[in-house]
Amino acid sequence: MKSTYTDSGSCVEWARPEGAVLVRDSKRPQGARIPVQPAAWSALVDWVKE
Repeated sequence: MKSTYTDSGSCVEWARPEGAVLVRDSKRPQGARIPVQPAAWSALVDWVKE
């Protein structure tokens, strides 16, 4: 998913397959997808919202 708040095309994209979160740079869609633990991703999202 891409952020709906970006208009520059420079953002982080994420996917949430079963039991995981994968993150990548939108400028490099063929680049590496970084696996992140779901709990860590949720904590990051909560922190950003504050």
